[in-house]
Amino acid sequence: MPDSTNKLVIVGGDFNYPPYEFADKEGKPTGYGTELTKEIAAVMGINIEIRLGKWSDMRDAIEKGEIDVLQGITYSDERAKVYDFSPHYAIINQSVFARDDQSTSINSIEDLKGKEVIVQKDGIMHDLILEQHIKMNLFTVDTHADALRLLASGKHDYAVVANLPGLYLGREFALSNIKPVGQTFAAQRYGFGVKKGNEDLLAKFSEGLAILKNTGRQEAIYEKWFGALEKSQYPWKKVGQTAAILSLLLLITLGGIVVWNRMLKKEVNRRTKELKQQQQQLLQADKMASLGVLVSGVAHEINNPCSLVSMNISILKGVLRDSEEAYDAYYRDHGDFDLGGLPYSRMREKIPYMLEDIATGAQRIRRIVDDLRDFARQGPLDLSEQVDLNLVAEVSIRLVDNTIKQSTFTFSTELSKSLPKILGNKQKIEQVVINLIVNACQALSSQKEGIKVISYYNEERAMVCLEVQDQGRGIEPDNLSKLNDPFFTTKRDQGGMGLGLSVSSGIVQEHGGTLEYESVLGLGTRAILSLPISVKGEEI
Repeated sequence: MPDSTNKLVIVGGDFNYPPYEFADKEGKPTGYGTELTKEIAAVMGINIEIRLGKWSDMRDAIEKGEIDVLQGITYSDERAKVYDFSPHYAIINQSVFARDDQSTSINSIEDLKGKEVIVQKDGIMHDLILEQHIKMNLFTVDTHADALRLLASGKHDYAVVANLPGLYLGREFALSNIKPVGQTFAAQRYGFGVKKGNEDLLAKFSEGLAILKNTGRQEAIYEKWFGALEKSQYPWKKVGQTAAILSLLLLITLGGIVVWNRMLKKEVNRRTKELKQQQQQLLQADKMASLGVLVSGVAHEINNPCSLVSMNISILKGVLRDSEEAYDAYYRDHGDFDLGGLPYSRMREKIPYMLEDIATGAQRIRRIVDDLRDFARQGPLDLSEQVDLNLVAEVSIRLVDNTIKQSTFTFSTELSKSLPKILGNKQKIEQVVINLIVNACQALSSQKEGIKVISYYNEERAMVCLEVQDQGRGIEPDNLSKLNDPFFTTKRDQGGMGLGLSVSSGIVQEHGGTLEYESVLGLGTRAILSLPISVKGEEI
């Protein structure tokens, strides 16, 4: 609990900048940044009062000394001359919004030259446009909501607002005639800020933020405010209306066909089933495309701190080497002493291993992120790539490592060292192997049952083979021949659509290979992937 004897710290913020900070229906401060502020105050014992108002008024208030901290302010070099900033807790991207009748794509602020543009008064984009002397007709408003409403009413050409607040407010006020145009730009760090000279107070907020990050509390607050927003926003209402119209037309057409010729009914059903399969495959492709965009952004965000960790570990190793002699001398002269809360005699042996573990962990994170990015990369099907099936298996196992650990205590591999390479598409084959391993995990009844992945070369068939063997419940003999059929699944009650093995079978056929299954009820299943090492009759 905060110490009531502490000096009261006044924290200011924007009253209408959701989901970061805003006043709720009862006028109380809320939002992602507001919750962080309250948690930091609790953990650091700071006595605070949060005041929300117009952003321009908040900036004026901190400069006059009426408030002590801005709980959310975007960093810029120019602002750094006036304010000191904490480590950021968010990255703010900017978007240009336009009405639906505006077809021009805007990808940078320079594209707005000569246009009528709405911005928040004293906001970061207002500052940057003035600093860069970009010639445009500026119209300032108090909030992002005012900017979007003004644009939606038909006034001016564009509104430049922060991306997430813009999407949040557009949905909140049902502003259906405006949309973001072009890509987001001007990514900037967003965190706490104080007036120059107030470093002690800033240090407390920075330390509190670090504690929230390390304990996982910040991540929980982030998920509360952004989890739903970051999920794919698909226009289901329009899709539903379109589907309803198409379904009505289809029913009328089918009725006429039934009246005139009942024999055509089987053909219509067959075509309907094919169209449904194609629709599901298109949805799957759309999910993979979205995954590619998401993974690319996440990979960039993760690789940056990983690089920082790796670089700093190298420096810290050097620091340790250079300081060991001094520590040892002090230890000989004065006896044991505490280092990091533990005796030096103990830490002397452990610190090198701790640094090595951190470096190894950072490399493992980078490797997993790179695997995910490669798996999600989209492009035309190219079967001319040299593929090492062992390497594909190792990458696939890393990508589903968490699923494997949750499913079984016994997972093993037996990969042949003399396996020839094949020609094909590495990403597509990874998709097949991942499907086979995940299906094997789902077939297990308990974690005591095991899974084994083996690879070998079948000289007689001139094929490279990979088997995924599980000790699960097995498959009914009558169902074995149906495993590659679209929409066949024994896991319908678990949300399965029956497309995984069907899509895998199609990929294998494109490579000229086979996907076979052997199973005994109660003992388990073997999935056998066989791929040829020759293309168009010529060996590799």
